[in-house]
Amino acid sequence: MRDKLALLRIFCTAAELQHFKDSATKLAISPQAVTRAVQQLEQLTGELLFHRNTRQIQLTQFGQRFYHDCQQQLAQLEQLLSPHQQGSGLTGEIRLTAPAAMRSILGPLLITFASLHPHIRLDLRLSDQHSAVVDEQIDLGIRAGALRDQSFVAVPLSKVALWLVASPNYLEQHGQPASLEALNEHQQVSMLDHATGKPWIWFFKDGITYQPRQVRFLVNDAEQELAAVTAGLGVAQVADFLALPTLQRGELQRILPQYDPTPWPLSLYRPQRGPVSPRVRLLFDYLREQLSK
Repeated sequence: MRDKLALLRIFCTAAELQHFKDSATKLAISPQAVTRAVQQLEQLTGELLFHRNTRQIQLTQFGQRFYHDCQQQLAQLEQLLSPHQQGSGLTGEIRLTAPAAMRSILGPLLITFASLHPHIRLDLRLSDQHSAVVDEQIDLGIRAGALRDQSFVAVPLSKVALWLVASPNYLEQHGQPASLEALNEHQQVSMLDHATGKPWIWFFKDGITYQPRQVRFLVNDAEQELAAVTAGLGVAQVADFLALPTLQRGELQRILPQYDPTPWPLSLYRPQRGPVSPRVRLLFDYLREQLSK
C-alpha cells in the first residue's frame, strides 16, 4: 500500500507539471523513477495515462479522470493522517489522574483551563491509589513519590513534605509525644490503603516507617483526614500543602519535626511515549507552569 501511495504521488506531480524531468527534480528522485512509476500505474490500471513524445507529455482522457480521483483520495488521506484538530487543534478529551489530596489545588486550575479552551473535554480521576494507566486510558498523571513505571515521560514539579501534626486541644489533653515509639500511646487519624485494607504506613527520616495502630478515625479522603485531626481526634501524617493553612491559623501544630522524611518529588507524567496531541501538550505545559510556582 505504501508503494502504491508513492506511485500516486509521483503521478499527480507529473500530471501537474506536465514534465517527467521537472517532476523528478521537485520530488528529489531520478527521471527514470518517475517513468517507472507511471508505467507501473498504467500496468495496474490497464490504461494509458499520458500521451508522450520526446518533448512533452499530456494526460489522456482516462489520465485526466484518474488524476482528479487521485487528488481527492490523497487529500482525504492527508487529512486522515494529520493531527486531529479543530481550529487551532485544541479539541477532544484529556483524561487526567491525580492524588485526591490535590483536589483543592488542581480543581481551580482545571476549571480555568476548561474556561479558556471550551472545545477540550476534561476527565479528572482523583485517587490516592496508583491508576492502571493503560486500562483507564490515562493521558496525563500527577503523582507524589517515585514513579513505578520508568517508561513514563515525567517532569518534576515540586517537592511534597510529610508532616506529623495534631491539634492544640489534643496535645493539651494527651501531651506531646517525645519519640516515634511514643506514637503507640496516642490516638491516630489515618488514610486507608485500599491495596492492603490497612491504614497507610507513615514515613520518617532515614527510611524509618510506622504502621498506625491506635487508629480512632480511618478515612479514604485526605481532606476528611485533615478535618478529623483538626477536630482533635488524634495524630496524623499529612502533606505539607494540606497542613500549611491550618498551621498558619493555629489549628494544628507540628510534632517531632526532627523525624520528617526527605520530601517526595511531585511529578507530572505522560504514560505513553510517542506523538503528543496539541490538546495534551497544552495541558501538560499549563500544569507544569502552574504547579512549579
